[in-house]
Amino acid sequence: MLKEFSLEQRFALVTGGSKGLGYAMAEALGRASAEVAIVSRHGEELDAAAKKLSVKINRRFLPLVADVTRADQVEAMTEEAIKAFGRLDILINNAGINIRNPTIEMTEDEFRQIIDINLVGAFLVARTVGRYMAEQKSGSIINVASMVGIVGLAGRPGYTASKGGLIQLTRTMALELAQVGVRVNALCPGPFVTEMNRPLVDDPEKNKEFVQRIPMGRWGDPQELAGSIIFLASDASSFMTGATLVVDGGWTSQ
Repeated sequence: MLKEFSLEQRFALVTGGSKGLGYAMAEALGRASAEVAIVSRHGEELDAAAKKLSVKINRRFLPLVADVTRADQVEAMTEEAIKAFGRLDILINNAGINIRNPTIEMTEDEFRQIIDINLVGAFLVARTVGRYMAEQKSGSIINVASMVGIVGLAGRPGYTASKGGLIQLTRTMALELAQVGVRVNALCPGPFVTEMNRPLVDDPEKNKEFVQRIPMGRWGDPQELAGSIIFLASDASSFMTGATLVVDGGWTSQ
C-alpha cells in the first residue's frame, strides 16, 4: 500500500507556504516526492523559505509571489506554476489570517479583511486551479479550514465564519468537479503551534486555560499534519471527495 501514498511525478501548489502550517505541508509533500511551488505575498520571506526547504530535503521548491485576494495575481501565479511544471495535480489552499476580537468589538474592516483572505482568496485560487484541473481531468484540491469551522470559539467571529464558509465551498466544489476526476476535500487543523497562535502559546495563563480544553492535553506540532496532507493529496484517498478531515487533538469531540 505504500505506493498509494507516493507523490512522485505529482506537482503541487501551496498557498501561504512560507511559514506555519503551509510550510510544514509543503515540506511533507516534498518528502513524499512531489514537486512543490509555495506562494506568499512576502517575497523575501518566501525566497528564504524556499531555500530553507530545498536545503532541508534536497529538493527544488519554486517560490511564487501573489496576493490571493487579487484575481489577476492568482491567475498569473497559477500560469507560472503550470509553465514551470507542465501541470498541477495538488492544490493546498492554505493562505489565511486571524484577528482576535469579540464580535461586538470587531470592526467592519477587520471582519472584511479576514473574509477576504480566508474565504474569497481561497475561492479565487480554487476556482482558477480548479479550471486547469478540470481540463486535465484529474487533481486534488485541499482547502485548509479549521476545527473552528465546525465549532464556535469566542473572540474569533471572522475566523470561524470564514472557515465554516470554506468547508461549505469545499462540499459544493466536490459535487461540481467529481465527474471530471477532480477531488475536493477540507483539512481542519486544530490547535497547532504556529506564528498565528503565538499570542496564546506565549501567554502562560491563556495557554494553560486553552490546553486544558484539548483532550490530548497539548498543542499539536505542525509536522503532525504530514500524514493527513499526504493522504488527501495522494491516491490513498482516491474515493474521497467533499469530506472534512479533522486533526485537532480531540477538540471537536467534546
